Amino acid sequence: MRDPFSPFTYDLSDRVVLVTGASSGLGARMAKVLATHGAKVALAARRVDRLAQLQRDIEDHGGTAFAVNLDVASEEQTIAAYDAVEAALGPVNTVIANAGIARDLKRATDNPPEDFDTTYAVNLRGVFLTAREGAKRMMAAGSKQSEHGRIVLISSITSFDISPHSTFYSATKAGVSQMGRVLAYDWARMGINVNMIAPGYIQTEINDGLFETDYGRSMLAKWPRRRVIDADALDSTVLFLCSDHSRQITGTVTTVDDGQSLS
Repeated sequence: MRDPFSPFTYDLSDRVVLVTGASSGLGARMAKVLATHGAKVALAARRVDRLAQLQRDIEDHGGTAFAVNLDVASEEQTIAAYDAVEAALGPVNTVIANAGIARDLKRATDNPPEDFDTTYAVNLRGVFLTAREGAKRMMAAGSKQSEHGRIVLISSITSFDISPHSTFYSATKAGVSQMGRVLAYDWARMGINVNMIAPGYIQTEINDGLFETDYGRSMLAKWPRRRVIDADALDSTVLFLCSDHSRQITGTVTTVDDGQSLS
């Protein structure tokens, strides 16, 4: 039990964290924040040129990072990525399954089925493959005894809040939240915590230009605070869920949306 009089700090120096979708946006931000707090961070994405720059940025600030090419929809690449990270940094004990795409933003009747297949492959299958392989590695490394395993799945407020013209994205994110709850139950006695973060709208590459459109401006107008979330909004939640302080929290969905879903 933690001493109630001791400072509440995040020392992640014993963490080897794999972050998918790390080449931009939320993934890059989370990787930097985790490295700043001592974690060894594996940067996984398809755009390896961007990962190389991110690795240099982290190392220039005294952190430890390793870039690895990964298409999360491929089981073969997922296994190979974990092998490479383990060889470079040691066994992965923390995973942030962040990789995601949005292919719709128009009526479902106007979307080809191929866009659904692509969205599903990355947003749901990719999250499953990332989490499953991570859990296998954690169990092999003794997570049942250490209770040290942490898996964070990035969902979205669209998983429960109606966002017009986002059928594919919303459905896959709802799947992420429910899948995470089931995985949390299945792995609870194996010392692995599985939690989800459901962010609201943050200005990132995935929604670039959206809030300059009539549709985007109408979204802003209905939100209680009429603003997009700042890039640092998830920092404290990510640090907490990856740390030992979250030892007794699993199967939760934490909404971080500045009240956007209240509208």
